[in-house]
Amino acid sequence: MQYPIDGSCQCGQVTYKLTEPPKMVLACHCTECQKLSTSPFSVTAIIDTNAIEFSGELKEWSRSADSGNKNSAKFCPRCGNRVYHFNPDDQSTVKLKLKPVNMTDASIFEPTAHVWVSEKLSWYDIPEGVKVFDKQP
Repeated sequence: MQYPIDGSCQCGQVTYKLTEPPKMVLACHCTECQKLSTSPFSVTAIIDTNAIEFSGELKEWSRSADSGNKNSAKFCPRCGNRVYHFNPDDQSTVKLKLKPVNMTDASIFEPTAHVWVSEKLSWYDIPEGVKVFDKQP
């Protein structure tokens, strides 16, 4: 794998450059991620803030999570693609909302764990050998 890895939102107005591997890659099955991704789960890479550079205009949206924490998101105002989530109280990492088709190399973004499987759609089968968590680990 060669770094940096480049990615973008759907329209290309927001771009990012990842300079090192993610700390972790998760497939999240919570109902909020199902809404966000319009699929059975979203794929999220946990990235050290100092390992990613963003370019382009980003807008922000926030909501309260079930835990009571604030869940903030940055998105492209032109195409609406959600680019990343972050915790405003701990900005040491970002949760990059992966759209692997917009990456120049997506091979490092295979999920190593599935979370919130308590809300998983019944017709989706999780691959064998992958860590599974009922909620957030």
